[in-house]
Amino acid sequence: MYKNYIFDLYGTLVDIRTDEYKDSLWKDIAKIYSINGAKYKADELHKQYLAYLDQQVKAVPKEKYTTNPEPQIEYVFQKLFTDKGVDCDLSFASSIGRTFRALSLEYIRLYDGVRELFDAIRSHGGKAYLLSNAQRIFTEPEIRMLGIYDEFEDVMISSDEGCAKPDKMFYKRMLDKHGLDPAESIMIGNDYITDIKGSHDAGLDSLYLHTSISPEIKGKLYAKYQIMSGDLFEAIQALFPDMKK
Repeated sequence: MYKNYIFDLYGTLVDIRTDEYKDSLWKDIAKIYSINGAKYKADELHKQYLAYLDQQVKAVPKEKYTTNPEPQIEYVFQKLFTDKGVDCDLSFASSIGRTFRALSLEYIRLYDGVRELFDAIRSHGGKAYLLSNAQRIFTEPEIRMLGIYDEFEDVMISSDEGCAKPDKMFYKRMLDKHGLDPAESIMIGNDYITDIKGSHDAGLDSLYLHTSISPEIKGKLYAKYQIMSGDLFEAIQALFPDMKK
């Protein structure tokens, strides 16, 4: 039995659908920028957003990652103001980013069994950690809204670290920060590369959950446990066989 349970978030604990390409999103965000003094048409804003995001990825310092750099997206929202000559501090840029995220959301909800899984971990003396490829300004409000933020000993998000799964450096930072023994730790995720291959390369066992937003498996699946139904109650039984069904 493991002492440390390291979780992916989206597609593992949280079922989510966003659409960052719908016309209505860019029209609404362009209005928000325009009424704050940075005049954009929707198509122009979308094009500049993608260009600045690419710039931010390339600007991540090399020492922060090995293979997979991750930027902080609030700087993109800030640059969209400053390039129009409008002063914008990072706090306001972050609020625009959260508005962008909210408008892009189609739905967000916990999968069935999430709370029961956390209960099982606690009852067996384990600790839960989050290791998510995500943006802090999007993800922290969402997990607080869903009521699971305090389930984790630590919430480590790629945008804070400058690197993302499957980069071994991201896994190593979590292990080193908390002095976690890889032999006593397991990664739980729904992506066969970022969560499963990445954790395997970092010396961790893993549990794979195949959910509705899991990428197609096109290579070897390195997971010790494979829950192809995506059922978290099945995952509980696999991890804690002493638990009653």
